Amino acid sequence: DLLNAEGQLVKALPKMVKAARAESLRFALEHHLEETKEQVERLKEVFDLVGTPAKGKPCKGMQGLIEEGNEVMEEGKELEDAAADLALIAAAQKVEHYEVSGYGTARTMAGQIGLPAVAELLNKSLAEEEIADNLMTQLARELMSQSRTGMTKEPKRVRVAASVENEQ
Repeated sequence: DLLNAEGQLVKALPKMVKAARAESLRFALEHHLEETKEQVERLKEVFDLVGTPAKGKPCKGMQGLIEEGNEVMEEGKELEDAAADLALIAAAQKVEHYEVSGYGTARTMAGQIGLPAVAELLNKSLAEEEIADNLMTQLARELMSQSRTGMTKEPKRVRVAASVENEQ
């Protein structure tokens, strides 16, 4: 299920990258595409560790989430930039939450049946999905702030670095 879901995402993410209007969102989605490709390879390694051919079972849940995302992207063509990107982020977060659930369950099961190497690989992907979800939340907050104030806000990490330099 996870292998097929990630495979579907490898095909869907480039469309999301193209639909994103904010540079920061495009960058985040491009980065997650590369992570997703690595997650596919990691899942293949999991299959090798358990001695099973790497063959994905069709994931209808991911298929539905991607279909919803396609609708969001189509409807977004008629929206202002911030609204379209916020809708895209919402669709992306649904996917992330689905993946977090899948990886969390698989990791726990691997640990319970005494496969620590498998659990470790799955945990790495789980952490990446959680980070991607948190990043989408941060980007949504920044877009909301921009749409309310009409001003582009520097990411926190840039502001913190600048304030540290000023104190020195």
